Amino acid sequence: MKTNKKLFFSVLFIVLSFPFLSAQYGYGNGYGYGYGGYGGYGRQRNSIPQVQETPKEPEKLTAEQIVDQEMPGITEKLDLNPFEEAVLSTTLKKYLQERIELQILDLPADKMRESYEKITLKQDEELKAGLPEDKYEAFVELQKNGFKKVKEKKKKKKKKNKT
Repeated sequence: MKTNKKLFFSVLFIVLSFPFLSAQYGYGNGYGYGYGGYGGYGRQRNSIPQVQETPKEPEKLTAEQIVDQEMPGITEKLDLNPFEEAVLSTTLKKYLQERIELQILDLPADKMRESYEKITLKQDEELKAGLPEDKYEAFVELQKNGFKKVKEKKKKKKKKNKT
């Protein structure tokens, strides 16, 4: 009977201690110290808190930087010589700077529109005076298309019919 008591208490002890052991070692499902997931020793945590980086706002470009980025494409599309390129570049920089200053002022919509129209008229007059007529017209067409490809007029070769 003494062995039965010892056997009974040892089985009872094991059965009652099972929840405590399973809490320590887990069920092998990847959580805690179980057999799954993290090498058998539980998930290792970094003691340093992770700080999420806020995305940086893109730097606002100046009028000069914007025009300098766009000028190579405009020069190529309009086939400008260095003098014409300089005239166009300085004019665009001047009036783009004025537009940027207007945006900073944050005027009401109607006054903003009037101011933009005045700036555009001044810019057009200055470009008409500084560029040849055909290049000015090509630039206006380029502006209307949003500085996309200008449709180049390609000469079609006529095929000779052999009869």
